[in-house]
Amino acid sequence: MMRRAWVPVVVLMLVTALVVAGCGNAPDGSFAGSAVPAGSEQAAGSAAPSAPPPPPPGHELYGFVPYWEMDEGIAAHLQETPLTTIGLFSVTHNSKGAIASGQKGYRKITGDGGRQLIREAHDRGTRVELVYSSFTRAKNRRLFESQTLQDGVIASLVALADDLGVDGINVDVEGLDPTLVPAYGSFVGALGAALTAADPGDQVSVSTGAGPLGAAMAAAASAGGAERVFLMGYDYRTGRSAPGASAPLDNREGPGEPSLRWSLDMYAALGVPPERTLLGLPLYGVEWPVAGPVIGAPETGPGESWILRRHLDVLVDPALVPERDATEVVEVYFIGAGTAAGSTSPAASPSPGASSAGTGQDQTWHAVYVDSPATLRPKLALANERGLAGAGFWAIGYERGLPGYTDVMREFTGAAGTE
Repeated sequence: MMRRAWVPVVVLMLVTALVVAGCGNAPDGSFAGSAVPAGSEQAAGSAAPSAPPPPPPGHELYGFVPYWEMDEGIAAHLQETPLTTIGLFSVTHNSKGAIASGQKGYRKITGDGGRQLIREAHDRGTRVELVYSSFTRAKNRRLFESQTLQDGVIASLVALADDLGVDGINVDVEGLDPTLVPAYGSFVGALGAALTAADPGDQVSVSTGAGPLGAAMAAAASAGGAERVFLMGYDYRTGRSAPGASAPLDNREGPGEPSLRWSLDMYAALGVPPERTLLGLPLYGVEWPVAGPVIGAPETGPGESWILRRHLDVLVDPALVPERDATEVVEVYFIGAGTAAGSTSPAASPSPGASSAGTGQDQTWHAVYVDSPATLRPKLALANERGLAGAGFWAIGYERGLPGYTDVMREFTGAAGTE
C-alpha cells in the first residue's frame, strides 16, 4: 500500500469535528466515547470512570495478496497459510466510474489465476474480498465531490463482486483531504448497503492509516457500517524517514511518538470498535545506508523496501544473527559494503564512521530493520490485549520460503497442531 506522511495532530481535531458533524452519532450530536455532557459527575470534577475492559479477542487473520504476487506458486502458498480472509489487491475506477479494466490488478484478479484463488479459498472455508483502491488527493477529490461518480463506482464494484463470487469489498482510500472524511464515510456506507442488497452475506471493510487522519477515516467508516477496519500498522518509517521499525511496538524516541500502541490509543479515543478492528503488520522491512553498525545510527541516504523472500540468503543463514531493538521490537541486520554478501556487523561494532579493522579503508554500512516471527509475536499479542477482532499482514507472498512466519500465523489463529 502507499506510503503516507504523518498528519499533524491538529488535523485530528479538525477531522474529528467533521466526523461528528457529517456522519451522525449519538442523538445529541456527541461522538461516542467523547466528552461527558455538562452536568455529569465528571463535569462536576469527580474522578473519570475507569475504561471498560476490552472485549474478548478474536483471532481472524486477514492477508492481502497483491497482484504482483499472483504467480504460479501463490495458490500452493495460500493453501498452507491459515488466513480467515484473503484480500485480492486491487482494482480501481476510471474517470467514468467504471472499473479500470486495463490495469494489471484487474487482469490478474479477473483472470483464470485470480478465479482459481477465489474458488480454492472457498473450498477451504476462507473468505475472499476484492480490494478497491483509490490513491492520490486529486483522484479522491474528484470522487468524493461527485455523487454521480460515486454512484457509478459503487454499481461497478457490486457488479464485479457478483461476477467474481467474492464475499465482500475492502476499500483502500489513501491520499484524502481531511475535509472529505464525511463523504468517505458516506461512500463506505452506501457501498455496504448496495453489497448487502445484492447478497446479504457480503460485507464491506476498509483499510485505514496509522496516523490521525487514518483514525478519523476509521471512525467515519465504522459509523457508516464497515464490518472490519484494517489498521495499516506499518510505514511508520519508510525510505524517506530516519531508520527504525516499520511497525514499532513502542517508539525509541519516547512516549507520545508514533507506534502501534499510539495508533490503537488514537483509534480507541475516536470510538473505533475494537471488535471490528484488525491490526495490520508488515511482511517486509526497510534498508538504509547508515553512518555505522549501531541501532539508531542516522541514514546517509534514502532507504528502500526490503522484501523478505528476495533476501533468503540473509534470513535463512544461521551464521547471520541480527541485533534486536528491544524498544521498537524489530530485528536489525548490519551489512558492511566490501565484506562477504550478507555478512553482518562484528560482535564488537565500530563507532559510526570508524574505519573497519583490518581493511585499511573506511567501511560503509547498510542497516535492515525487519520483523521476524519472534518480533511479530508481541505485536500479535497486542491485538489480543486490546480485544481486537484479529490481525493481518501486508503482503502475503512476501514471506514465501520462510516457514517461521506461517508458524506464527498458525499460533495466532489457533491452527497450530490441528492438522
